[in-house]
Amino acid sequence: MLQKAIPQNHLSYIDPQADSPWLTYLSQVERVLPYLGDLARWAETLRRPKRALIVDVPIEMDDGSVRHFEGFRVQHNLSRGPGKGGVRYHPQVTLEEVMALAAWMTVKNAAVGLPYGGAKGGIRVEPSGLSRKELERLTRRYTSEIGIIIGPQQDIPAPDVNTNPQIMAWMMDTYSMNIGGTATGVVTGKPIQLGGSLGRVKATGRGVFVTGSEAARRIKLSLQGARVAVQGFGNVGSTAAELFAAAGAKVVAVQDHTGAVLHEPGLDVPALQAHVLAHGGVAGFAGAQAIAVADFWDVPCEILIPAALEGQITEARARKTTAKLVLEGANGPTLPGADDILSERGVMVVPDVICNAGGVTVSYFEWVQDFSSFFWSEDEINARLDKILGAAFAHIWDTADKLKITLRTAAFVVACERVLQARAERGLYP
Repeated sequence: MLQKAIPQNHLSYIDPQADSPWLTYLSQVERVLPYLGDLARWAETLRRPKRALIVDVPIEMDDGSVRHFEGFRVQHNLSRGPGKGGVRYHPQVTLEEVMALAAWMTVKNAAVGLPYGGAKGGIRVEPSGLSRKELERLTRRYTSEIGIIIGPQQDIPAPDVNTNPQIMAWMMDTYSMNIGGTATGVVTGKPIQLGGSLGRVKATGRGVFVTGSEAARRIKLSLQGARVAVQGFGNVGSTAAELFAAAGAKVVAVQDHTGAVLHEPGLDVPALQAHVLAHGGVAGFAGAQAIAVADFWDVPCEILIPAALEGQITEARARKTTAKLVLEGANGPTLPGADDILSERGVMVVPDVICNAGGVTVSYFEWVQDFSSFFWSEDEINARLDKILGAAFAHIWDTADKLKITLRTAAFVVACERVLQARAERGLYP
Protein backbone atom coordinates (compact mmCIF):
# COMPACT_ATOMS: atom_id res chain seq x y z
CA MET A 1 0.00 0.00 0.00
CA LEU A 2 1.12 3.52 -0.75
CA GLN A 3 2.01 5.37 2.42
CA LYS A 4 1.67 9.10 2.89
CA ALA A 5 4.75 10.70 1.37
CA ILE A 6 5.51 13.91 3.24
CA PRO A 7 8.72 15.75 2.33
CA GLN A 8 10.90 16.60 5.29
CA ASN A 9 10.34 20.29 4.64
CA HIS A 10 6.62 19.97 4.02
CA LEU A 11 4.45 23.08 4.16
CA SER A 12 4.05 24.17 7.76
CA TYR A 13 0.30 24.75 7.54
CA ILE A 14 -0.50 21.21 6.36
CA ASP A 15 -1.21 18.62 9.05
CA PRO A 16 0.86 15.55 8.02
CA GLN A 17 -1.42 13.26 10.03
CA ALA A 18 -4.65 14.33 8.38
CA ASP A 19 -6.19 12.93 5.22
CA SER A 20 -6.43 15.69 2.66
CA PRO A 21 -6.49 16.14 -1.11
CA TRP A 22 -3.10 17.86 -0.90
CA LEU A 23 -1.51 14.81 0.74
CA THR A 24 -3.13 12.61 -1.89
CA TYR A 25 -1.49 14.76 -4.56
CA LEU A 26 1.90 14.59 -2.82
CA SER A 27 1.64 10.81 -2.68
CA GLN A 28 0.98 10.73 -6.42
CA VAL A 29 4.02 12.93 -7.06
CA GLU A 30 6.26 10.61 -5.02
CA ARG A 31 5.48 7.76 -7.40
CA VAL A 32 6.77 9.78 -10.34
CA LEU A 33 10.20 10.66 -8.93
CA PRO A 34 11.99 7.44 -10.03
CA TYR A 35 11.09 8.23 -13.66
CA LEU A 36 12.22 11.86 -13.82
CA GLY A 37 15.96 11.35 -14.26
CA ASP A 38 17.91 14.61 -14.13
CA LEU A 39 14.67 16.58 -13.90
CA ALA A 40 14.20 15.27 -10.34
CA ARG A 41 16.46 18.18 -9.33
CA TRP A 42 13.44 20.42 -9.83
CA ALA A 43 10.87 18.13 -8.19
CA GLU A 44 10.38 20.38 -5.17
CA THR A 45 8.64 22.76 -7.59
CA LEU A 46 5.80 20.25 -7.80
CA ARG A 47 5.38 20.11 -4.02
CA ARG A 48 4.80 23.81 -3.49
CA PRO A 49 2.15 26.18 -4.83
CA LYS A 50 3.71 29.23 -6.46
CA ARG A 51 1.14 31.56 -4.95
CA ALA A 52 -1.81 31.16 -2.56
CA LEU A 53 -4.19 34.03 -1.95
CA ILE A 54 -6.75 34.06 0.87
CA VAL A 55 -9.29 36.85 0.66
CA ASP A 56 -12.09 38.18 2.83
CA VAL A 57 -15.32 38.56 0.85
CA PRO A 58 -17.78 40.82 2.71
CA ILE A 59 -21.18 41.44 1.16
CA GLU A 60 -24.40 43.18 2.15
CA MET A 61 -27.26 40.71 2.39
CA ASP A 62 -30.78 41.43 1.20
CA ASP A 63 -31.89 42.09 4.79
CA GLY A 64 -29.25 44.79 5.25
CA SER A 65 -26.87 42.71 7.36
CA VAL A 66 -23.22 42.19 6.40
CA ARG A 67 -21.70 38.71 6.11
CA HIS A 68 -18.09 37.73 5.50
CA PHE A 69 -17.03 34.73 3.43
CA GLU A 70 -13.56 33.27 2.94
CA GLY A 71 -12.27 32.98 -0.61
CA PHE A 72 -9.16 31.45 -2.16
CA ARG A 73 -7.19 31.54 -5.39
CA VAL A 74 -4.13 29.32 -5.71
CA GLN A 75 -1.65 29.30 -8.58
CA HIS A 76 0.29 26.06 -8.30
CA ASN A 77 2.66 26.36 -11.26
CA LEU A 78 3.02 28.86 -14.11
CA SER A 79 6.08 27.43 -15.88
CA ARG A 80 4.16 26.45 -19.03
CA GLY A 81 1.79 29.40 -19.25
CA PRO A 82 -0.89 31.36 -17.38
CA GLY A 83 -2.78 29.65 -14.59
CA LYS A 84 -5.97 27.83 -15.57
CA GLY A 85 -8.59 26.31 -13.32
CA GLY A 86 -12.11 26.64 -12.03
CA VAL A 87 -13.80 28.39 -9.12
CA ARG A 88 -16.07 26.41 -6.82
CA TYR A 89 -18.67 27.60 -4.32
CA HIS A 90 -19.06 24.99 -1.59
CA PRO A 91 -19.41 25.01 2.21
CA GLN A 92 -16.43 22.64 2.59
CA VAL A 93 -13.91 24.57 0.48
CA THR A 94 -10.52 24.82 2.24
CA LEU A 95 -7.08 26.09 1.32
CA GLU A 96 -5.72 22.53 1.22
CA GLU A 97 -8.45 21.43 -1.17
CA VAL A 98 -7.88 24.39 -3.50
CA MET A 99 -4.11 23.78 -3.43
CA ALA A 100 -4.61 20.17 -4.49
CA LEU A 101 -7.09 21.08 -7.20
CA ALA A 102 -4.65 23.68 -8.54
CA ALA A 103 -1.85 21.11 -8.55
CA TRP A 104 -4.01 18.59 -10.41
CA MET A 105 -4.74 21.32 -12.96
CA THR A 106 -0.98 21.74 -13.48
CA VAL A 107 -0.72 18.02 -14.21
CA LYS A 108 -3.90 17.92 -16.31
CA ASN A 109 -2.94 20.82 -18.56
CA ALA A 110 0.53 19.43 -19.10
CA ALA A 111 -0.70 15.87 -19.69
CA VAL A 112 -3.02 17.08 -22.45
CA GLY A 113 -0.39 19.47 -23.83
CA LEU A 114 -2.27 22.72 -23.20
CA PRO A 115 -0.11 25.89 -22.80
CA TYR A 116 -1.26 26.53 -19.24
CA GLY A 117 -0.12 26.21 -15.69
CA GLY A 118 -2.43 25.09 -12.90
CA ALA A 119 -4.69 27.24 -10.73
CA LYS A 120 -7.93 26.92 -8.78
CA GLY A 121 -10.23 29.04 -6.69
CA GLY A 122 -13.16 28.80 -4.34
CA ILE A 123 -15.37 30.40 -1.74
CA ARG A 124 -16.55 28.63 1.40
CA VAL A 125 -20.29 29.17 1.00
CA GLU A 126 -23.55 27.30 0.53
CA PRO A 127 -24.74 29.08 -2.62
CA SER A 128 -28.26 27.65 -2.43
CA GLY A 129 -28.76 29.79 0.67
CA LEU A 130 -28.14 33.02 -1.24
CA SER A 131 -30.52 35.02 -3.39
CA ARG A 132 -29.52 35.80 -6.96
CA LYS A 133 -28.52 39.34 -6.00
CA GLU A 134 -26.49 38.09 -3.02
CA LEU A 135 -24.76 35.59 -5.29
CA GLU A 136 -23.92 38.37 -7.73
CA ARG A 137 -22.51 40.59 -4.95
CA LEU A 138 -20.44 37.66 -3.65
CA THR A 139 -19.05 36.93 -7.11
CA ARG A 140 -18.23 40.53 -7.92
CA ARG A 141 -16.51 41.19 -4.59
CA TYR A 142 -14.51 37.95 -4.85
CA THR A 143 -13.44 38.87 -8.38
CA SER A 144 -12.32 42.31 -7.23
CA GLU A 145 -10.32 40.75 -4.38
CA ILE A 146 -8.48 38.24 -6.59
CA GLY A 147 -8.22 40.73 -9.47
CA ILE A 148 -4.61 41.46 -8.47
CA ILE A 149 -3.50 38.03 -9.74
CA ILE A 150 -5.93 37.06 -12.52
CA GLY A 151 -6.00 38.18 -16.15
CA PRO A 152 -6.08 36.77 -19.71
CA GLN A 153 -2.31 36.26 -19.64
CA GLN A 154 -1.94 35.65 -15.89
CA ASP A 155 -4.66 33.33 -14.59
CA ILE A 156 -7.97 32.40 -16.21
CA PRO A 157 -10.81 31.13 -13.95
CA ALA A 158 -13.66 28.90 -15.17
CA PRO A 159 -16.78 27.19 -13.78
CA ASP A 160 -16.49 24.36 -11.27
CA VAL A 161 -18.74 22.97 -8.54
CA ASN A 162 -21.81 25.21 -8.05
CA THR A 163 -20.62 27.86 -10.51
CA ASN A 164 -21.91 28.40 -14.05
CA PRO A 165 -21.84 30.68 -17.13
CA GLN A 166 -23.78 33.43 -15.33
CA ILE A 167 -21.17 33.57 -12.57
CA MET A 168 -18.44 33.69 -15.20
CA ALA A 169 -20.28 36.60 -16.87
CA TRP A 170 -20.29 38.53 -13.57
CA MET A 171 -16.59 37.77 -13.09
CA MET A 172 -15.74 38.93 -16.61
CA ASP A 173 -17.79 42.11 -16.24
CA THR A 174 -16.29 42.97 -12.85
CA TYR A 175 -12.72 42.47 -14.04
CA SER A 176 -13.45 44.45 -17.20
CA MET A 177 -14.92 47.38 -15.27
CA ASN A 178 -11.90 47.44 -12.96
CA ILE A 179 -9.42 47.66 -15.85
CA GLY A 180 -11.52 50.03 -17.94
CA GLY A 181 -12.03 47.79 -20.96
CA THR A 182 -13.79 44.57 -21.96
CA ALA A 183 -11.58 41.52 -21.36
CA THR A 184 -13.53 38.47 -22.51
CA GLY A 185 -10.47 36.22 -22.14
CA VAL A 186 -10.19 36.65 -18.36
CA VAL A 187 -12.53 33.71 -17.77
CA THR A 188 -13.84 30.78 -19.79
CA GLY A 189 -17.14 28.97 -19.57
CA LYS A 190 -18.97 32.23 -20.32
CA PRO A 191 -22.35 32.59 -22.04
CA ILE A 192 -22.07 32.29 -25.83
CA GLN A 193 -23.04 35.92 -26.43
CA LEU A 194 -20.16 37.10 -24.21
CA GLY A 195 -17.46 35.12 -26.01
CA GLY A 196 -18.22 31.66 -24.71
CA SER A 197 -17.53 28.59 -26.82
CA LEU A 198 -20.01 26.17 -28.29
CA GLY A 199 -19.61 22.70 -26.80
CA ARG A 200 -18.21 23.94 -23.47
CA VAL A 201 -21.11 22.84 -21.24
CA LYS A 202 -20.86 19.18 -22.27
CA ALA A 203 -17.11 19.12 -22.87
CA THR A 204 -16.02 17.50 -19.59
CA GLY A 205 -18.60 14.73 -19.83
CA ARG A 206 -17.72 14.23 -23.47
CA GLY A 207 -14.08 13.83 -22.49
CA VAL A 208 -15.04 11.15 -19.98
CA PHE A 209 -16.83 9.30 -22.77
CA VAL A 210 -14.01 9.72 -25.31
CA THR A 211 -11.24 8.51 -23.00
CA GLY A 212 -13.49 5.87 -21.42
CA SER A 213 -14.48 4.44 -24.79
CA GLU A 214 -10.83 4.23 -25.85
CA ALA A 215 -9.87 2.53 -22.57
CA ALA A 216 -12.75 0.07 -22.94
CA ARG A 217 -11.61 -0.76 -26.47
CA ARG A 218 -8.07 -1.40 -25.32
CA ILE A 219 -9.13 -3.76 -22.51
CA LYS A 220 -11.67 -5.42 -24.85
CA LEU A 221 -14.72 -4.32 -22.89
CA SER A 222 -17.70 -3.92 -25.21
CA LEU A 223 -19.89 -0.91 -24.49
CA GLN A 224 -22.92 -2.75 -25.88
CA GLY A 225 -24.89 -3.79 -22.81
CA ALA A 226 -22.16 -2.72 -20.38
CA ARG A 227 -23.61 -1.64 -17.03
CA VAL A 228 -22.64 1.88 -15.94
CA ALA A 229 -22.94 3.42 -12.46
CA VAL A 230 -22.57 7.20 -12.16
CA GLN A 231 -21.91 9.17 -8.98
CA GLY A 232 -22.81 12.81 -9.50
CA PHE A 233 -25.35 13.92 -12.09
CA GLY A 234 -24.36 17.47 -12.90
CA ASN A 235 -22.94 18.53 -16.24
CA VAL A 236 -20.20 15.89 -16.14
CA GLY A 237 -22.07 12.84 -14.91
CA SER A 238 -25.25 13.47 -16.88
CA THR A 239 -23.42 14.11 -20.16
CA ALA A 240 -21.24 11.02 -19.72
CA ALA A 241 -24.34 8.95 -18.91
CA GLU A 242 -26.12 10.32 -21.99
CA LEU A 243 -23.23 9.46 -24.31
CA PHE A 244 -22.62 5.98 -22.89
CA ALA A 245 -26.33 5.17 -23.14
CA ALA A 246 -26.35 6.37 -26.76
CA ALA A 247 -23.41 4.02 -27.42
CA GLY A 248 -25.39 1.01 -26.21
CA ALA A 249 -24.39 0.85 -22.54
CA LYS A 250 -26.97 0.61 -19.73
CA VAL A 251 -26.83 3.29 -17.04
CA VAL A 252 -28.15 1.20 -14.15
CA ALA A 253 -27.52 3.44 -11.12
CA VAL A 254 -27.01 7.12 -10.34
CA GLN A 255 -26.21 8.78 -7.04
CA ASP A 256 -26.09 12.47 -6.20
CA HIS A 257 -26.45 14.75 -3.16
CA THR A 258 -30.18 13.98 -2.93
CA GLY A 259 -30.01 10.18 -2.98
CA ALA A 260 -29.45 7.17 -5.21
CA VAL A 261 -31.63 5.39 -7.79
CA LEU A 262 -31.38 2.00 -9.48
CA HIS A 263 -32.98 0.49 -12.56
CA GLU A 264 -31.25 -2.70 -13.69
CA PRO A 265 -32.68 -2.74 -17.26
CA GLY A 266 -31.16 0.71 -17.74
CA LEU A 267 -32.32 4.17 -16.73
CA ASP A 268 -34.05 6.48 -19.18
CA VAL A 269 -31.27 9.07 -19.10
CA PRO A 270 -33.14 11.94 -20.85
CA ALA A 271 -36.09 11.44 -18.48
CA LEU A 272 -33.74 11.46 -15.49
CA GLN A 273 -32.06 14.63 -16.77
CA ALA A 274 -35.47 16.30 -17.04
CA HIS A 275 -36.36 15.17 -13.51
CA VAL A 276 -33.10 16.57 -12.10
CA LEU A 277 -33.66 19.86 -13.90
CA ALA A 278 -37.15 20.12 -12.41
CA HIS A 279 -36.45 18.83 -8.90
CA GLY A 280 -32.76 19.52 -8.24
CA GLY A 281 -31.65 15.91 -7.87
CA VAL A 282 -32.28 12.26 -8.68
CA ALA A 283 -34.35 11.57 -5.56
CA GLY A 284 -37.98 10.80 -6.35
CA PHE A 285 -37.39 9.78 -9.96
CA ALA A 286 -40.37 7.62 -10.93
CA GLY A 287 -38.44 5.55 -13.47
CA ALA A 288 -36.28 3.81 -10.89
CA GLN A 289 -36.26 2.44 -7.37
CA ALA A 290 -34.62 4.38 -4.58
CA ILE A 291 -31.67 2.72 -2.86
CA ALA A 292 -29.56 3.72 0.13
CA VAL A 293 -26.66 5.97 -0.80
CA ALA A 294 -24.21 3.48 0.74
CA ASP A 295 -25.64 0.70 -1.45
CA PHE A 296 -24.70 2.57 -4.63
CA TRP A 297 -21.17 1.20 -4.36
CA ASP A 298 -22.49 -2.38 -4.27
CA VAL A 299 -24.39 -2.11 -7.55
CA PRO A 300 -23.01 -4.61 -10.11
CA CYS A 301 -21.46 -2.73 -13.02
CA GLU A 302 -18.68 -2.87 -15.56
CA ILE A 303 -18.02 0.88 -15.65
CA LEU A 304 -17.98 3.17 -12.59
CA ILE A 305 -17.92 6.94 -13.12
CA PRO A 306 -17.24 9.00 -9.97
CA ALA A 307 -18.21 12.50 -11.10
CA ALA A 308 -18.89 14.27 -7.80
CA LEU A 309 -16.23 15.41 -5.30
CA GLU A 310 -12.79 14.18 -4.32
CA GLY A 311 -12.09 11.29 -1.93
CA GLN A 312 -15.15 9.18 -2.80
CA ILE A 313 -13.52 5.84 -3.63
CA THR A 314 -12.17 4.61 -0.32
CA GLU A 315 -10.29 1.38 0.30
CA ALA A 316 -13.51 -0.34 1.39
CA ARG A 317 -15.35 0.77 -1.74
CA ALA A 318 -12.41 -0.24 -3.93
CA ARG A 319 -12.57 -3.74 -2.50
CA LYS A 320 -16.28 -4.19 -3.16
CA THR A 321 -16.82 -2.62 -6.59
CA THR A 322 -17.43 -5.02 -9.46
CA ALA A 323 -16.34 -2.46 -12.06
CA LYS A 324 -13.68 -3.34 -14.60
CA LEU A 325 -13.18 0.28 -15.58
CA VAL A 326 -13.22 3.39 -13.37
CA LEU A 327 -13.52 6.72 -15.18
CA GLU A 328 -12.67 9.67 -12.95
CA GLY A 329 -15.06 12.42 -13.97
CA ALA A 330 -14.34 14.24 -10.69
CA ASN A 331 -10.99 15.57 -9.54
CA GLY A 332 -9.21 13.34 -7.03
CA PRO A 333 -12.10 10.92 -6.39
CA THR A 334 -9.85 7.94 -5.56
CA LEU A 335 -7.79 7.83 -2.37
CA PRO A 336 -4.19 6.54 -2.72
CA GLY A 337 -4.84 3.32 -0.80
CA ALA A 338 -7.92 2.63 -2.90
CA ASP A 339 -5.86 3.24 -6.04
CA ASP A 340 -3.52 0.42 -5.02
CA ILE A 341 -6.40 -1.95 -4.29
CA LEU A 342 -8.00 -1.29 -7.68
CA SER A 343 -4.64 -1.90 -9.38
CA GLU A 344 -4.12 -5.13 -7.48
CA ARG A 345 -7.60 -6.29 -8.48
CA GLY A 346 -6.92 -5.57 -12.15
CA VAL A 347 -9.40 -2.68 -12.35
CA MET A 348 -8.38 -0.14 -14.98
CA VAL A 349 -8.56 3.45 -13.72
CA VAL A 350 -8.55 6.30 -16.24
CA PRO A 351 -7.27 9.11 -14.01
CA ASP A 352 -8.90 12.50 -13.62
CA VAL A 353 -6.00 14.39 -15.18
CA ILE A 354 -6.83 12.90 -18.59
CA CYS A 355 -10.37 11.56 -18.13
CA ASN A 356 -12.04 14.88 -17.25
CA ALA A 357 -9.71 17.10 -19.27
CA GLY A 358 -12.38 17.80 -21.90
CA GLY A 359 -13.60 20.87 -20.02
CA VAL A 360 -10.25 22.63 -19.82
CA THR A 361 -9.48 21.67 -23.42
CA VAL A 362 -12.58 23.45 -24.70
CA SER A 363 -11.81 26.29 -22.28
CA TYR A 364 -8.52 26.58 -24.14
CA PHE A 365 -10.47 26.72 -27.41
CA GLU A 366 -12.65 29.48 -25.94
CA TRP A 367 -9.61 31.48 -24.81
CA VAL A 368 -8.06 31.19 -28.29
CA GLN A 369 -11.33 32.19 -29.97
CA ASP A 370 -11.67 35.22 -27.69
CA PHE A 371 -8.19 36.45 -28.62
CA SER A 372 -8.83 36.06 -32.34
CA SER A 373 -12.53 37.04 -32.30
CA PHE A 374 -13.09 34.11 -34.64
CA PHE A 375 -15.41 31.34 -33.46
CA TRP A 376 -15.73 27.70 -34.49
CA SER A 377 -18.82 25.55 -34.95
CA GLU A 378 -19.75 22.93 -32.36
CA ASP A 379 -18.81 20.16 -34.79
CA GLU A 380 -15.35 21.73 -35.18
CA ILE A 381 -15.03 22.03 -31.39
CA ASN A 382 -15.96 18.38 -30.83
CA ALA A 383 -13.65 17.15 -33.60
CA ARG A 384 -10.70 19.10 -32.18
CA LEU A 385 -11.52 17.90 -28.66
CA ASP A 386 -11.71 14.25 -29.71
CA LYS A 387 -8.42 14.51 -31.59
CA ILE A 388 -6.50 16.14 -28.72
CA LEU A 389 -7.83 13.81 -26.03
CA GLY A 390 -7.35 10.75 -28.22
CA ALA A 391 -3.71 11.61 -28.88
CA ALA A 392 -3.03 12.46 -25.23
CA PHE A 393 -4.62 9.22 -24.03
CA ALA A 394 -2.63 7.16 -26.53
CA HIS A 395 0.65 8.74 -25.39
CA ILE A 396 -0.18 8.09 -21.74
CA TRP A 397 -1.23 4.51 -22.51
CA ASP A 398 2.04 3.87 -24.38
CA THR A 399 4.03 5.36 -21.48
CA ALA A 400 2.23 3.11 -19.00
CA ASP A 401 2.88 0.07 -21.19
CA LYS A 402 6.56 0.91 -21.66
CA LEU A 403 7.28 1.58 -17.98
CA LYS A 404 4.85 -1.06 -16.62
CA ILE A 405 3.03 1.45 -14.45
CA THR A 406 -0.59 2.50 -13.96
CA LEU A 407 -2.27 5.05 -16.21
CA ARG A 408 -2.29 7.55 -13.33
CA THR A 409 1.45 7.32 -12.75
CA ALA A 410 2.02 7.42 -16.51
CA ALA A 411 -0.06 10.59 -16.80
CA PHE A 412 1.99 12.16 -14.02
CA VAL A 413 5.24 11.08 -15.66
CA VAL A 414 4.23 12.69 -18.96
CA ALA A 415 2.96 15.85 -17.29
CA CYS A 416 5.72 16.30 -14.73
CA GLU A 417 8.42 15.85 -17.36
CA ARG A 418 6.84 18.66 -19.38
CA VAL A 419 6.42 20.95 -16.37
CA LEU A 420 9.92 20.39 -15.02
CA GLN A 421 11.53 20.67 -18.44
CA ALA A 422 9.89 24.08 -18.79
CA ARG A 423 11.10 24.97 -15.29
CA ALA A 424 14.65 23.89 -16.11
CA GLU A 425 14.73 25.75 -19.43
CA ARG A 426 13.35 28.96 -17.95
CA GLY A 427 15.79 28.83 -15.05
CA LEU A 428 15.53 30.83 -11.85
CA TYR A 429 15.05 34.59 -11.70
CA PRO A 430 17.02 36.58 -10.70
